[in-house]
Amino acid sequence: MSLEFLPQLLQDYNPNSNFGSGSGLVFIPGRDQGQNFPPLASSSSGISSGVIAGISVAGVAGALFLAACIYVGFYRRKKVVEGSFLHEAADDNAIKHRHGPGSNSEKTSESGPLIGGVSPGLTGITVDKSVEFSLEELSKATNDFSIANKIGQGGFGAVYYAELRGEKAAIKKMDMQATKEFLAELKVLTHVHHLNLVRLIGYCVEGSLFLVYEFIENGNLNQHLRGSGRDPLPWSSRVQIALDSARGLEYIHEHTVPVYIHRDIKSANILIDKNFRAKVADFGLTKLTEVGSSSLHTRLVGTFGYMPPEYAQYGDVSSKTDVYAFGVVLYELISAKEAIVKTNEVVTESKGLVSLFEGVLSQPDPRENLQKLVDPRLDDNYSIDSVLKLAHLAKACTQENPQLRPSMRSIVVALMTLSSSTDDWDVGSFYKNQDLVNLMSGR
Repeated sequence: MSLEFLPQLLQDYNPNSNFGSGSGLVFIPGRDQGQNFPPLASSSSGISSGVIAGISVAGVAGALFLAACIYVGFYRRKKVVEGSFLHEAADDNAIKHRHGPGSNSEKTSESGPLIGGVSPGLTGITVDKSVEFSLEELSKATNDFSIANKIGQGGFGAVYYAELRGEKAAIKKMDMQATKEFLAELKVLTHVHHLNLVRLIGYCVEGSLFLVYEFIENGNLNQHLRGSGRDPLPWSSRVQIALDSARGLEYIHEHTVPVYIHRDIKSANILIDKNFRAKVADFGLTKLTEVGSSSLHTRLVGTFGYMPPEYAQYGDVSSKTDVYAFGVVLYELISAKEAIVKTNEVVTESKGLVSLFEGVLSQPDPRENLQKLVDPRLDDNYSIDSVLKLAHLAKACTQENPQLRPSMRSIVVALMTLSSSTDDWDVGSFYKNQDLVNLMSGR
């Protein structure tokens, strides 16, 4: 075929192409072995070059998408403890510890709260400085969570003794329904570390929710004050336990951003180690508040007898909520009585420990009646002046108006002064608050 017929030949084989535009994809025919051109495809059954190109592009795109999905799935399976856990867009940069960056939040879906973006029990979560244990390892360490290994029972689950990787541990087993409490405790203890706060070792989310803590040998303060078979705590140990607990609370109130509020301070949540030093535990109800906010509104949780009026009536929560509950614990240390005291064994009548002490402390000279409230197991092995000072501090903590209650920092300084061995206290050097100076000076 001569060259003058080439344009017509190309047009015949590319009926939908516009050669005047100077661009586009065209089909150039080639001769077969018999030096003949292939037959023209009919318009009804042929596939245009544009369709062929489209199919090719779609195939390449599909292959790339499949490869990306395989890579992401493989990468996510390999990604373990990395960064902080439970990121939420609104709070991505809000939760930071003063000694290092970190963020956490809680995600939810239609099926309930999510852990690290997935439902509990389906996969692990990512947290800072914590070990993810397997259910098999925890079961082996607790003899399949036997009764013999059970050392406690709380509102959100049972606690078991275990030895994990050469370390004594306490494992809290929680139901899946306690996801909020599980996340709350995990949030705090993976970002906050202090000598007077119980240390979190790790966690597990297989089958149930498990938190693994350091094992504290001597149980909790409630057991020492009212449990049978234990020697009475000496007065000096009680003051030290109060100071240790106050230090732990002061740390979460004033040295984290945002601050933490425990919301369930009570003697059962103060653990005693082998040296009779105290650690605050059980952060399952912890709330976070932004710096500068005075209070927030929340649903009522906690333990009756330790709740301040503004919380019990209106649900207002602030750091002064913990201060009030701590004041009740101080009264417990003095009297070894429960927060709600039975006043009549025949008729079911009860009275709050706060009200009981306030009636005595309002007297011109409360020493004689105060001695009647002191734990009888102390015998005479205490100073009534020291007891009176601790009682006045407890009264300041349990004031009805939360703004009149001292901060945990002031309480720590007051208890440091009270535990001092010197008789000549320069209280004024510690406080700017004259009322607190008078309180600790016994005036």
